[in-house]
Amino acid sequence: MKKIIALAAVATVATFSVPAAFAETTQSVREVTEEAAPAAKLNAGQMLYSNGARLAPIYRVNAEGNPQIILAGKLVTVPASTITSVGGKVTTSLSKKEVASAK
Repeated sequence: MKKIIALAAVATVATFSVPAAFAETTQSVREVTEEAAPAAKLNAGQMLYSNGARLAPIYRVNAEGNPQIILAGKLVTVPASTITSVGGKVTTSLSKKEVASAK
């Protein structure tokens, strides 16, 4: 009898939807991290990181405030809007592949 009651309770709980407080949100982790992380001060010579890995030192900062790096022999401009300071390191939210494809 206890097994039947337990199964009925499990079946009843399984049919209810998850409360809104516990529902998964559609906002990505990257967006939350970007909002919470402070803006970074950019200077030539600082190392630029992506996903915790070193990309390249900042070659220069252009007039718009975007850091430029030399990656695979090309001068690449990284949008300043993707730059934050994470643990004291200048970090872009872009992956290395995304940075390499930037102009």
